[in-house]
Order: sequence, then structure tokens, then C-alpha cells
Amino acid sequence: MLSSRDKYEKYRPKKRLGQNFLVDNNIAGKIVNALEIRDSDLVLEIGPGQGALTKHLVKQAKNFIAVEIDSFAADSITEKFGKELNLILKDFLEFDFVNDLEQFDSGLTLKVIGNIPYNITSDILFKLLDNSEIVTTAVLMIQREVAERLYAKRGTKQYGILAVQFQAFAGVKKVVSVPPAAFFPKPDVHSTVLKIDFCKESTEITDKKLFREFVRKAFSKRRKTLKNSLKEFFETHNITSEDFDFDFGRRAESLEIKEFIKLSNMIAAMK
Repeated sequence: MLSSRDKYEKYRPKKRLGQNFLVDNNIAGKIVNALEIRDSDLVLEIGPGQGALTKHLVKQAKNFIAVEIDSFAADSITEKFGKELNLILKDFLEFDFVNDLEQFDSGLTLKVIGNIPYNITSDILFKLLDNSEIVTTAVLMIQREVAERLYAKRGTKQYGILAVQFQAFAGVKKVVSVPPAAFFPKPDVHSTVLKIDFCKESTEITDKKLFREFVRKAFSKRRKTLKNSLKEFFETHNITSEDFDFDFGRRAESLEIKEFIKLSNMIAAMK
């Protein structure tokens, strides 16, 4: 039997885990509906917390799994949903999309959903990007400023690594804005729900790993020209800016995504 202290710990949001529990049921419904769940989908929820999204997901998803790092939160939602809930007690950043999903039919379409802790947002986003050949769609609630960096347009202050990499590999769309009042405790920032549809056939990009390295290096010195930012990158790959018919006196933020892809493919062809 749980002590009063254990019960308190179970329901108290933990600052070290970046927990801000969603308490607005209307917004929770909109988030789940944005995922457009079908019987052929396997839905994975990141960090169900107190189950704001989970209570909708267990009703709509025929195949559902939740990944939760907090044992108290895991106990709490297991009590609420019982056998309806298939839960893995694990840090999502250590989740293995192949081995941890062996119990499910490989023919299912994997969709991911979650209210993401602000302190590990980038880590989760890049984990999903690394597994974009497995994950088809993700609906995520993240900090507004980070969301703006994902769908930012060329030439803006927000346009950078996240914008180029995600827009090259996925379609990114804003679903809804979420105010601090929708959470407990109230965070100091506003949130945005994004829908990310990963492109299964990004055949335009010859070498995905090289492309991502190239984009990171291009934005490594935002105030500098590409010739300066890419100096070490060119040396590593034994090429020079003179090998290209391109103006490397430009800054990375001025390039369209298709230009990043074209340059990356040219580099891949030289290797």
C-alpha cells in the first residue's frame, strides 16, 4: 500500500524531468485528432505523464504503446487505464525503434505523439529525424520558439539547422497554439503543436548523413560567409570552394533548401 508521501510523489510534476502536465481536455482532443489515427497505425506516445492524451489515445488507437521514464507517473496511468495501456518504463532517448517494437506487426504504420519536455526537445526531434524511415508522422507539443525554428522561412532569424533539416525530410505544419494556462504547473513559455509528416522517399538527397553534416557546418558561424563556415568541412572532405560554380560569399540563411540539397549532392559525387 502506498504511503501518503508516495501518493504525493506520484502526482507531483517533477522539475528535473521537465514535467508540465496538460490539463486542458479540449486541447488534448485537438492534438490527438491531428494524428488522424487509423486501425493500421501503431501509435507511440512519448511521456504520457498523467494521461491527458492517453485517455483519448486508448479509445482511438487499436495498437498503442506509451514510453514513460517516471515510475510514479507510470504507476499512476497504469492504475487509470489498466489492460488498455501497453507501457514501457524507459527514457525515450534510449528507446530502440526496432527491438522495443518487436511485439508489434511490422506492417503497421508508426505514428508518434507527445507533450515534449522543453529541456530535451532538440534531442527528441533529432531522434525522430534519425528514425524518419520508420516513423511516418509525429504530432508534438513543443515550446513556441522552437516550433518557429522548424517551419521558419529562408532569410529569417529563425531559419537554421532545424528548419533546413526538417523541411528537407518532412512536411511541417502548425496545428494549434497552447497557452501556459493549459498546463500544471504553468510554464513560463507558450507552446505550439506541430504535425510533422516524414517523407518516405527523399531520393533527391544522395547521402543523408553528409547532407546533415553539411547543413550543421554551414550554420556553425551564422554571421560569417559560407566560405568561412565551411572551411574545416571542405578540408575534411578534401575539397575547396573553387570546385563549385557557387557564390560561397553568401551566408547560410540566404540559401533555399534545394540549394543545400544540390550542394550536398555535388559533394557526395566528389567522394
